[in-house]
Amino acid sequence: MTEPADDTLAYHKPGDLSAVRAFVTDRAAALGLGEHRAELLVLAVSELATNTLQHTTGGGRVRVFARSGTVVCDVVDQGPLPDLNRHMPAADAVGGRGLAIVAQVCDDVETTAVADGTRVRLTFKL
Repeated sequence: MTEPADDTLAYHKPGDLSAVRAFVTDRAAALGLGEHRAELLVLAVSELATNTLQHTTGGGRVRVFARSGTVVCDVVDQGPLPDLNRHMPAADAVGGRGLAIVAQVCDDVETTAVADGTRVRLTFKL
């Protein structure tokens, strides 16, 4: 993975998740995303970062930046391209809600293979 910039934070272990959430919260506020929408962004990033740590090796990185009236957050790891067209599982299911939640709370979500893994891009309109 490439070296992180000021708008980027790397994470490698479960203990890093609180730093990821704080980083995303601070960046979203600095970029003008309202408190409620920032909480949704943090929820989505937390789900993705947790998946990274549970299902891949090498950790990941989060980048939060502004672009054309939106706040954009990239979560990059070395896992396969996730299927974000999931339906919410049954209430008694043990897992499988994370990616469905991500797809529902963001204005737009796209996945792309990049040179150093997989990027999930989350977009929130300002």
